[in-house]
Amino acid sequence: MATVLEQLAAGHAQETPQPSEGASYAPKIRDAETAIDWSKSAREIERAVRAFRPAPGAQTVVRGMQCKLWGARLTEGTAQAGIVLAVGPEGIRVACGEGALEITELQRAGGRRLPAAEFLRGCPLAVGERLATAG
Repeated sequence: MATVLEQLAAGHAQETPQPSEGASYAPKIRDAETAIDWSKSAREIERAVRAFRPAPGAQTVVRGMQCKLWGARLTEGTAQAGIVLAVGPEGIRVACGEGALEITELQRAGGRRLPAAEFLRGCPLAVGERLATAG
């Protein structure tokens, strides 16, 4: 890369077509792939949230509503997968198959992205409620 940048700066860079051999096709992401499976580890789910941002967004179901998760971080806690462990201004802590995840930003279908604290003002969740896999 450094060599190419030097060549560009000097005006000597030449185009080289990518060889078709070894190239792979990445299929379009299906909705089913964006559905969060809470039985997976917190680390896997947190990576999925990052991978599907900015589009199409990782999805879960909160009280029967489709929601997209835009921000989450690893945290600690144990319970049955998908169970809400804690709610507060910093986020919504949810148990995963291994570990827990704190949701920091989410969006209801048809709504706008909200920090967890604002989301909870319009949709208060209680400890013990369950988030479901979208689909």
